[in-house]
Amino acid sequence: MTGPNDRTGDSTASKPRVDPASVTAAIANAPADPPGLYVVATPIGNLADMSLRALRILARANVVACEDTRVTRKLMSRYGLTTRLMSYHEHNAEARRPELMARLAAGEIVALVTDAGTPLVSDPGFRLVSAAVEEGHPVFPVPGASALLAGLVVAGLPSDRFWFEGFLPAKSGARRARIAELSRIDGTIVLYEAPHRVAAALADLATGLGPRRAALARELTKRYETVLRAPLDVLAARIAEDGPPKGEIVLVIGPGEAERMSDEDIDARLARLVGEVGVKRAAALLAAETGLKRSDLYRRALDQNVKTDDNE
Repeated sequence: MTGPNDRTGDSTASKPRVDPASVTAAIANAPADPPGLYVVATPIGNLADMSLRALRILARANVVACEDTRVTRKLMSRYGLTTRLMSYHEHNAEARRPELMARLAAGEIVALVTDAGTPLVSDPGFRLVSAAVEEGHPVFPVPGASALLAGLVVAGLPSDRFWFEGFLPAKSGARRARIAELSRIDGTIVLYEAPHRVAAALADLATGLGPRRAALARELTKRYETVLRAPLDVLAARIAEDGPPKGEIVLVIGPGEAERMSDEDIDARLARLVGEVGVKRAAALLAAETGLKRSDLYRRALDQNVKTDDNE
């Protein structure tokens, strides 16, 4: 499964009224697409996030390889598409891959989708892509929705460098050991988690990573989309008290920069920012970078200015 999302066909966030004839006309007027394997992103909940190019490829493909034909058929029906569907998932991939490779060798268009989001992200589709590459068949990305990126961009945490971990181990011992390894990651960490495990995972993350800033995003792009932003220990306490949230989860955890930066580093960084953007903005920016309290950094910046004035 690509992302921890409810199935696209079950979404109530957006059910566009689409005239299949208009989709058919748009596809007919587009230039021809070359044969090859197309890795096609589909919505993670909001059906309006389906791109025109994705619709065109799904309409023109000779076959669409998908996790669950029932889920993909709902999406195809919404847009009036009738292309043949073939189930392709971790349990039958070895048996189905030769047929898909034969289709590519025959010059057909094969589209690869997952139940929701972008294929190959926590998904076995990479084996099909690898096989296509090894045999010299063209592989084309058709970008679109991704739970990973959707969670990252709404978290309010540094996104210039991040590590996607996928799902943590289900057993507590293995999970804690993996979290200890993740503590050395120099960047933001993005995780998927199931509702029934999220409380235990948050408790272990808070213990293993400390009070890093984090965001818990659920039901992304859907009617009940929710993003909770707080330090890990606060999130862990809240979920333990409220019980597991409905819908599966994207967890985004900021880097532990506050722990790595010395007082001298903080002062130097703060001084540079104050010179560039002023005291108030500098405190806000450094708070976002480090997880330190903005009010503390603001006072620290004011103290720096006072000392500078005294020296002058």
